[in-house]
Amino acid sequence: MAENKNREADQHIPDCNYHAENVYMQMAIQEARSGIYKGHGGPFGSVIVKNGRILARGHNMVLANNDSTAHGEISAIRKAESELGIFSLSGCELYTTGEPCPMCLAACMWANIEKVYYGCTIEDNAAIGFRDKLFDDKFGGREGFGEYLTELDRDACLKLFEEYNSLEAQKY
Repeated sequence: MAENKNREADQHIPDCNYHAENVYMQMAIQEARSGIYKGHGGPFGSVIVKNGRILARGHNMVLANNDSTAHGEISAIRKAESELGIFSLSGCELYTTGEPCPMCLAACMWANIEKVYYGCTIEDNAAIGFRDKLFDDKFGGREGFGEYLTELDRDACLKLFEEYNSLEAQKY
């Protein structure tokens, strides 16, 4: 029954007139769009990849689960670890539409994800109403992460954020 509801919701997602250059970031965008059109939460989708193999996808589920920790990165990490039956994602990369908040960044590090690629920046997240920058400033910013975090396909992800902002969806 839930699977049928998800298929119905997917049918109501309009065609996308923007595209990421990186295939995994495009998948993260598609995952985020699925979540926002289902009313699950914000425009944050993630994909976890190891050696070119997609292990898991996740999107923001804060509204759907009434869970402030159900961010896209956390959802993808939980799925990957559950599917693999392990708690370490060594050798994996994570692609996400928005630069991870401090909670998600710490979760990526706890999961031993080796590299994080993000589309929109912490400042972009703030521009559409998310509080990531407030927390990031309290935790000391991003200077110490070096090449662990790499911006990728920002223009396509900004279009995703614009699309999200244009919807009459519950904002939080």
